[in-house]
Amino acid sequence: SPEQDLQLLTTGKLDMLIDYLRRHHKHRRKRVRVDLIIHQYISVPSIRDGIDSGLITDVGNSFSPDVEKIIDLSPEAILVSPFENCSYGRVEKLNIPIIECADYMETSALGRAEWMRFYGRLVGRGEQADSLFRIVEREYQRLSTLAKGDKERRSVLPERKTGSTWYLPGGRSSMGLIYRDAHISYAYASDTHSGSLPLSFETVLDKAGEADIWLMSFQGHLTKRQLLAECAGYEQLRAFKEGRIYGCPVDRKPYFEEVSWRPDWLLRDLIVLFHPALRDRLGSDLRYYQPIV
Repeated sequence: SPEQDLQLLTTGKLDMLIDYLRRHHKHRRKRVRVDLIIHQYISVPSIRDGIDSGLITDVGNSFSPDVEKIIDLSPEAILVSPFENCSYGRVEKLNIPIIECADYMETSALGRAEWMRFYGRLVGRGEQADSLFRIVEREYQRLSTLAKGDKERRSVLPERKTGSTWYLPGGRSSMGLIYRDAHISYAYASDTHSGSLPLSFETVLDKAGEADIWLMSFQGHLTKRQLLAECAGYEQLRAFKEGRIYGCPVDRKPYFEEVSWRPDWLLRDLIVLFHPALRDRLGSDLRYYQPIV
């Protein structure tokens, strides 16, 4: 019944979408309570406030959830991201429906965002989700077309070393495709992998060391001096020499919670950075990235 409460067990990314649909829905036909796994990765203030106040319940991490808490909550469904040969352990024996959500497997930004239509129907807000997706799709396509019209093609160097390996997005990965849609030059654009490419520093330096802009995500505080302390070789990168380094502080910006549903917001950031001629039309403010100095 559309009047019944609906209680779900899920993660912060979906919690944010449901909160967005709830706040933008004129007729609150169904009340939705979403309880949370992996709360330590959540940076959205409204969700953090919900955890602190007890409105949203922390039931542990996805590998060892607090089964007793789950039983006490009696959710109507548990939403999970399926992995090959995965098992849900004791959770499978609770007689609570497990809904496997594979939106993370989509490589197309709009394909991933369209999953909001499924989630909207799950919580009784299908029409609102359809409306939101149309807004996202239209804006994403408008921005991509705008970038296509700019003759300048700046190049990108993504992320940084992890240990001895530098993981770059494959050409058919979600980020690789967003670079394409932003009309950014990327050294591995023609690569056919949909996941990450594990590369050595020397390979990255050879293939992408002359990139115009270096992008990365980080937590806490990060400076150029700290980057050099991690790897002295970074000073050979053109973007490092010329001071064009931008990072997204994912512990303070709701990057992971938002970009699955609003890839147009990420696309705009990239176009503002890589197509300066369009800043008169788009503005110069950035939602996710900030200079690293």
